[in-house]
Amino acid sequence: MATAKESQIVAAPEGKKKEVTCSAWIRRKEGKNNSDNKLLVVMGRSATAVTPALLELYTFDPKTSSLSSDPWKFVIGEEGANPTGFAVHPSGDEFVCATTKGCKLYKLVPQEFAYHLIAKDEPRLESVGRQKCLAFSTDGSKLAIGGEDGHLRVFHWPSLDTLIDEPKAHKSFKDMDISLDSELLVSTSIDGSARLWKLTDGTPLMNLDRSAEEKIQCCRFSRDGMKPFLFCTVEKSGGNVVTVVWDMATWKRLGFKRLLRKPISVLSVSLDGKYLALGSNDGDFCVVNVKKMEVQHWSRKVHLGASVSAIHFCPTERVVISNSDKWGAEVTKLTVPGDWKVWQAMLVLLGLFFVSALAMYFFYRTSDSFWNFPMGKNQLPAWKLQEQSHIQGSGSMFIDDSEFPDEL
Repeated sequence: MATAKESQIVAAPEGKKKEVTCSAWIRRKEGKNNSDNKLLVVMGRSATAVTPALLELYTFDPKTSSLSSDPWKFVIGEEGANPTGFAVHPSGDEFVCATTKGCKLYKLVPQEFAYHLIAKDEPRLESVGRQKCLAFSTDGSKLAIGGEDGHLRVFHWPSLDTLIDEPKAHKSFKDMDISLDSELLVSTSIDGSARLWKLTDGTPLMNLDRSAEEKIQCCRFSRDGMKPFLFCTVEKSGGNVVTVVWDMATWKRLGFKRLLRKPISVLSVSLDGKYLALGSNDGDFCVVNVKKMEVQHWSRKVHLGASVSAIHFCPTERVVISNSDKWGAEVTKLTVPGDWKVWQAMLVLLGLFFVSALAMYFFYRTSDSFWNFPMGKNQLPAWKLQEQSHIQGSGSMFIDDSEFPDEL
């Protein structure tokens, strides 16, 4: 059984932790032909007695796994509108920020040596009230938001035409996720129920089965592109919490496993679907290998005594950002096996090619093959080969066909 490893928290810029309420990764395609990945992190900071509510934009250095120390800052500008969460469009060009009053849409504009945020007026988002869950679909064609009041709204993007408008979807939203193919949405409630919705036509599909003593809490779809699964954390009687796996073909439970062994506050999945992250109510989190369903990384006391509210996987590196109301944001480099880079795979293939070429050359030079006769200018003419065949007699490699009569 693989053993989990613990790691140190990566040092963060001073003053970044306090009052930070939410964060998200932004991956942008920049450079010639959009070939360069630019990683940014957006963080929301609550208003204080001396500063207004802010959005802060950081650059991320993958070599040091750290954020820039001098972020770009943008004032939200609406009194009492503290940021609570983000949904970043897959293009990296825009994102929706949920606040204590509603949602705001921001356009990210790159400049020569900086970035600028432009707030766009969208009354249909600004008037929705406080939202607990928000997410874009994988293909970027839909935006789903789930409210504190249990209201589910799904919009076509970017037209913002309504696909689903269900005021009584839940008592109050707990968690939400959209499938890899952008066709299904799963949502959970604070009362322990969970529902599935079809995004192709905007209709409810079914409720997930649970016993009277079970409460379904957090939910995430698999994202590895293989057989599709749904992962949910389920609290049983006595406070025991397990991670249950549903088969999306039959919607039957495949099994469960107790991974964190303590109450779970948040569930997240990496962009490539290889890892799950589970955060606890006392500030710990672990990272699980999906294929083996084994814990491969522990981070203890990251948010000491506080509930982990969110864990966000970096799109390209084995790094996560975790959040809590008390300690803000923490950047952690994971101690999991590294992925093969493209240049590493190419180097191995090139090495195998040269080894194969050397082996073939050695075999050619040392083998006593029939085909090792002289070629080109060193080859004897046909009449001389025939003469030598008579001299060599029976030991000749070639047979003189003149000894045999012609066919009739």
